[in-house]
Amino acid sequence: MDDNASHQPQRQRHFTASGYVAHEGRVLLHWHRKVQALLPPGGHIEPNEDPVETVLREIKEETGLVVEVLSTGLPLDVEYPTQVPPPETIMVEDIQDPEDGPHQHIDLIYFCRLVGPAEDLKDGWYWVSEEALAQREPVLQRDGSTVQPPEDVRRLALEALRKAGNVG
Repeated sequence: MDDNASHQPQRQRHFTASGYVAHEGRVLLHWHRKVQALLPPGGHIEPNEDPVETVLREIKEETGLVVEVLSTGLPLDVEYPTQVPPPETIMVEDIQDPEDGPHQHIDLIYFCRLVGPAEDLKDGWYWVSEEALAQREPVLQRDGSTVQPPEDVRRLALEALRKAGNVG
């Protein structure tokens, strides 16, 4: 065991789930004021929730949209125990929160597609096109300012669009 590791303070970690919603060649993002970045919908995993329940709930609460998680592969052929679709990836993100202080999010990231109407979209959300993401075009916000998504968000959004286009 590394002696230095035992002397470093333990960083608080929260489990979260995020969903990249793909629809008609676009991905849904919003300006997150606390984090100061363009992000997909998502949030903290609540007690007694699995990560898929979290991502579906958060997307509905934040955007008003109904989505489904795109499968990452075939589940095991077993009747029990119940299986939860695995995320596309898991990222550990450093968060500088002015209220809760610095901590990390262990973010289970899912790709989703719209199954309900798109016209129910709440304010503050932007459908960003595949072309804009691929060309690294800034997103024009309603206040007239522009902002670039972080590189990880841009790449995951493009991958979500690719996967959604390959799912029947």
